[in-house]
Amino acid sequence: MNLNVFITRRTQTEALTLLQKAFEHVDLSDDLLPMPPDKLREAASGRDGLLIMGNDKADAALFDAAGPQLRAISNYSVGYNNIDIAEATRRRIVVTNTPGVLDETTADLTWALMLAVGRRLIEADKFARSGEWRGWAPTQLCGADLFGKTLGIVGAGRIGAAVARRAAGFSMPVIYSTRTPKPELDKFGAKRVAFDELLRQSDFITVHVPLTPETKHMFGEKQFRAMKPTAFFINMARGPVHDEAALVRALQQRWIAGAGLDVYENEPQINPDLLPLANAVLLPHIGSATEETRRRMSIMTAENLINVLTGKPCPNIVNPEVLKP
Repeated sequence: MNLNVFITRRTQTEALTLLQKAFEHVDLSDDLLPMPPDKLREAASGRDGLLIMGNDKADAALFDAAGPQLRAISNYSVGYNNIDIAEATRRRIVVTNTPGVLDETTADLTWALMLAVGRRLIEADKFARSGEWRGWAPTQLCGADLFGKTLGIVGAGRIGAAVARRAAGFSMPVIYSTRTPKPELDKFGAKRVAFDELLRQSDFITVHVPLTPETKHMFGEKQFRAMKPTAFFINMARGPVHDEAALVRALQQRWIAGAGLDVYENEPQINPDLLPLANAVLLPHIGSATEETRRRMSIMTAENLINVLTGKPCPNIVNPEVLKP
């Protein structure tokens, strides 16, 4: 088909092969790093479809640069706060995402972060490699149990539910805070509570909400002070959900015991005061980073773009109102 699409980053070969079979003109930026905005706008010019990453900004300036023929943006991410959905909808540009495909992988890493920060695994690894270890000692690197502790889940969608399912293996009571009840969590014995109560009761809090004006900085000084001093904060959602400066103070002054982060408020920049803190485990946004999951994500983004541009049904459209007459 004589359509022109652009991929903003190096991606898995399966996705590239699918797009090359479907469209006559397929170009990509063969780089691991984001394109500068001016280069991205230049590359988008004249394209019918764009396959972008979750940290590529798609706004009016990009749409203007692409031109009026732009019909579809396929986002290689579940979250789409990087896209001006209202503006895309106004211009009748279909936006798609990748829901469901990374739920279990992200839930696995949530538990990895809880274990890593709770049991001080990064500190222990560094100590073992340092040459300073002289043998077992009763008070050496003592961390916190997960078994039997209360797990609080903020944002109990698909990923939150996947995290909750795993709690049974640790005999952890689960409480969650959402705007509406979640029967899929209730059947696991989870209990819905008010957000303030969740802060007070939880030993581990994991966050899985989308970034919206309502969720930005929903964890700030007030919330960290309300948590137990023995509690741990895990953010697998979006960085601006927490106030990073407030989190630094919470960790430095031991309002809370520790934090595990895969996302940051001003990503890829990390507050430099976080870096030396032993009670923070910091990951470079790898929530979905397994070979299997990233392969499935790439195929889904390619199929989303193909389906939209060829007029086939697509179940992953963020703004379906664009398709209405």
